[in-house]
Amino acid sequence: MAINDAPALTERPGRKDDRPAHNQINANNCGNSQTSEYPVEAIVVASFGGPEGLDDIRPFLENVTRGRGIPPERLDEVGEHYHHFNGISPLNGLNREIIRHVEEELEKQGRNLPVYFANRNWHPFWNETIEKMSHDGIRHALVFATSAWAGYSGCRQYDEDIEKARRHCQEQGITPPDLTKLRQFYDHPEFIEAEAEAVQEALAKIPSDKRENCRIVFTAHSIPVSADKTSGNPGDGDYLYSRQIYEAAHLTAAKLGLSDDDFDLVWQSRSGPPHIPWLEPDIVDHISALHDQGIPAAVVSPIGFVSDHVEVAWDLDTELAHEAKDFDMAIERAATVGPTQRFTRMIIDLIDEYIEGREPLRLGVEPQHGCSLNGVPCFDNCCVPPAKHKHHK
Repeated sequence: MAINDAPALTERPGRKDDRPAHNQINANNCGNSQTSEYPVEAIVVASFGGPEGLDDIRPFLENVTRGRGIPPERLDEVGEHYHHFNGISPLNGLNREIIRHVEEELEKQGRNLPVYFANRNWHPFWNETIEKMSHDGIRHALVFATSAWAGYSGCRQYDEDIEKARRHCQEQGITPPDLTKLRQFYDHPEFIEAEAEAVQEALAKIPSDKRENCRIVFTAHSIPVSADKTSGNPGDGDYLYSRQIYEAAHLTAAKLGLSDDDFDLVWQSRSGPPHIPWLEPDIVDHISALHDQGIPAAVVSPIGFVSDHVEVAWDLDTELAHEAKDFDMAIERAATVGPTQRFTRMIIDLIDEYIEGREPLRLGVEPQHGCSLNGVPCFDNCCVPPAKHKHHK
């Protein structure tokens, strides 16, 4: 597959010779060397949550922004994006699809592991789910968080969700189950294969006369540069969030026979005050720059997102699609990979990796961590940004 050989507008984060060697953690040795005394008896798919009707929009946004001093007019502005989709985020439905696929695969293998669903910001909330698990007699469950990456919102905040849910149970006089959060999976072979297949399918939709000069553009959620700097364990070096995403893009491109000069990594969905630096360039600005260079087509791959939600649908399928009409470019958006069979196989492998205590299946060299017990972070000083940076989901 021939791709335009113009240099990428974005550079690889960090310098190769500055990066520490990746730290492979034994799958059964999570975080601060803590493990449960109980066997694995259930799985939890943990996610961000999303509204499922017009009446849900405002309370959902208030949950997301609670304690951050976001003015009401900003909530009204963001709420309009949700109204555009009748108040329904695709995220919950797609997470239920992931759960159904995992349940079917476990049943096919004859394994009695129920799969629960827990959200941070909308039903089913963590408190609801953990009470049900306790009522069902679950003593130990593995938690699969729908984020592949290091960072506060992508990793450590899930630890906080777990800790708060267990504390809620204890305050109600309920014994909570042990909860082991599974590791980050940004470079798992099945994840990378799924991403490559999604890009290939999108590329096939580009008109044949533009395909040779089509640009591959990977996108992920922007965060403050200062939050990126403190993502990961201090011993990993700085900027682990963007480094992991770049490596996932690099590995995906390599599966397609492409070099690092054949793709760009850009960002989307920034929020917060304009004077605070966030990861750039923005996807719409970048596509405009490609148009100015004479690039006739682009495949946009939302590699930073496991499944579609309103931000993906708004930023890429609405805003970018509208701008692209003015650019007269052929643009195809690659699908997110959460509902795919490969993604299901990856989740099953992560479960088995923990239960069997074997080394992780990995393609990359950047550090990966994230495995923890009962909300105790994998490292004491891991992924702790200032409170003002807690904008990103």
